[in-house]
Amino acid sequence: IQANSLVAKGPFVAVNCGALPSELIEAELFGAEAGAYTGANKAREGKFEAADGGTLFLDEIGNLSLGGQMKLLRVLETGRFERLGSNRERQVKVRVVSATNADLPAMIRDGSFREDLYYRLNTVELVLPPLAERPGDIVPLAERFLSAGKPLSTAAATALQRHPWPGNVRELRNVIQRAELLASGNRIEVADLNLPRAAAAPRPTPSAGNDPDRARIEDVLARNHGVIAQAAAELGLSRQALYRRMDRHGIPRE
Repeated sequence: IQANSLVAKGPFVAVNCGALPSELIEAELFGAEAGAYTGANKAREGKFEAADGGTLFLDEIGNLSLGGQMKLLRVLETGRFERLGSNRERQVKVRVVSATNADLPAMIRDGSFREDLYYRLNTVELVLPPLAERPGDIVPLAERFLSAGKPLSTAAATALQRHPWPGNVRELRNVIQRAELLASGNRIEVADLNLPRAAAAPRPTPSAGNDPDRARIEDVLARNHGVIAQAAAELGLSRQALYRRMDRHGIPRE
């Protein structure tokens, strides 16, 4: 998105919102003057200043505290903010891109995410399906993550496509990086991937004929202790597909 935007030549600054301590959110996003808090020995610019003229990527936005959401909303509305410990108002021009794997509408309903911030951020929404629903992307992504010059064997590529990938692309990247370190041959084999044995056998493919009834879904959920990723893999469905069937049958999301 950054590379193909009008601010492609500007800075790209990424922030993991889930890693921001609530007491330091303001300083991280907007900067702080020397002495503004314990340990602030010199002035520092925040992420918004660093991204001025470019893109600020707010990753895991669903993990931002309510206090942080309120502070973020104001600067998104006005483009203006003050550093912590300063009375001087600053203004920036930043394109904001945010991402989350959380169900924000559900978080709005339970009061853990601000509705006004959701609509302020949701100018253009891109829904990226989970990796399990994009089997054609698995091997190309894996090959992109390879760096040591060892190709995937045909069997390894097949095993990658059969794995349900509950951790999505992050899990795939870690699997490939580990396999490169462990592989002793000229190619990466199935054993190097260290995937569960279930990946060695074909798993059901989501289709019109794979539509479990309520009793089947409840049985699988109970057997997997409510872990959606595991239940979905057993049913041969993506997590989103399982959620849709749960909603259709009136099975609560716990």
